[in-house]
Amino acid sequence: MSTPATTQQDNLRSRLPDPSKFVPKVAEIAGAMYKATGNGSIPQTTIHLVQLRAGQIVGNTYHAIRQTGDLRKAGETEERITAVASWRDAPYFTDTERVALEFTEAVLAPNPSGERVGDELYARASAHYDDKDLWTLTPAIGQICFFIPVALIAKPIPGKEPHYSK
Repeated sequence: MSTPATTQQDNLRSRLPDPSKFVPKVAEIAGAMYKATGNGSIPQTTIHLVQLRAGQIVGNTYHAIRQTGDLRKAGETEERITAVASWRDAPYFTDTERVALEFTEAVLAPNPSGERVGDELYARASAHYDDKDLWTLTPAIGQICFFIPVALIAKPIPGKEPHYSK
């Protein structure tokens, strides 16, 4: 038996129609970004952790649910997934993952007292990531930023494949 909330969610649709009908290059751009971040330089798990944190920072349920699902499919533990929101004091992350999460926060969270990605953070990141890795991490953060407006404006339904309005 389904609950009223489940029934209500089952009937929901995205506010905007499929963008490929109007701006076909969007799918091409999204595919290129996915390919760029999937070059094997950084583990996909790290990319999903970064993108989950980005979804949390901007307060977007769709991205948080989507990245959580991807992490579960990759075999991540519930402890690690849950702890992304409080990664700084969680014992579940490597130093390399921590610097990737810190990079994400630095890019997405305003810093009224100075530069977002300062030299100290960059130096720590460079100690864990080579140039190719950093050029993979950068578009991984950009990739989720590309999709944040889509999620906020089109409002795809969390936990479901997009079903666009007619």
